[in-house]
Amino acid sequence: MRYEGPIYRPPSEADSLLIQATVGCPHNRCTFCMVYKGGVRYRVRPVAEITADLDAARNLYGEGVRTLFLPAGNTIAMPTAALAEICRYSQSRFPRLERITVYGSAQFIAAKGATGLSTLAAAGLSRIHVGLESGDDVILKRVKKGADAATQVAAGRLVREAGIELSEYVILGLGGRERTREHARATAAALNAIAPDFIRLRTLVPKVNTPLLAEVLAGTFQMLTPHEVLRETRVVLEGITVATRVVSDHYTNYANISGRLPEDRDRLLADLDAALGRDEAEFRPFFIGTQ
Repeated sequence: MRYEGPIYRPPSEADSLLIQATVGCPHNRCTFCMVYKGGVRYRVRPVAEITADLDAARNLYGEGVRTLFLPAGNTIAMPTAALAEICRYSQSRFPRLERITVYGSAQFIAAKGATGLSTLAAAGLSRIHVGLESGDDVILKRVKKGADAATQVAAGRLVREAGIELSEYVILGLGGRERTREHARATAAALNAIAPDFIRLRTLVPKVNTPLLAEVLAGTFQMLTPHEVLRETRVVLEGITVATRVVSDHYTNYANISGRLPEDRDRLLADLDAALGRDEAEFRPFFIGTQ
């Protein structure tokens, strides 16, 4: 099996087989992301190479593989026919396969349309991880996400309507101190419009070699304190009215909360309040991310 460039996967895919389908990211302009800023150019690997890696994995692990993740950063942008072929081939090589997952940004999901996503669902694609980041158009434009809130909502709905599981990622603190309330409220509104299967929380950590870090160091972007992040999280959770699952499975977060909404809302808010009762000096210090 061959890998090129940075290979990242969600924590929920820790036990998954990783077979690289694409290299880099076709957008690669988000101001907070450093992953592919080192010159890795986006490209789609030839189907023959990917199937050869699947064959190698079958020889190494046998037919017992149950979950498969296809890096890199935006594999949903792969041509639909090629991605569908890979999904079908994966299932033929691993008959016990229960889940095939990719990363995908809203603008590339939207470009697939209902027909493309239905094709992928029928081929076996079963989950997409999407970086919503924020529901606030001001923030989305500032961080050069490449999609406004309306596009994010439309893409999320397309995924759900195709019968594919949807994980939406939120970056707490992405609006800084200036737009924390707008960020929280607009993000909750977008999530309500999408109704994803999972909401995955991440706390902003500025990364090396990113425009956002330059803003932080220049003082034009004010990071939230731990308590401010927790209060922002509380506003998000209070605003969500749809049935979904909230997970904060990441080292960046100040509180590890997990549960279902709406039934676990009171417990989740109580967990946040307990964290708010701790002195801020007890939380992890500010740091600059290197990965």
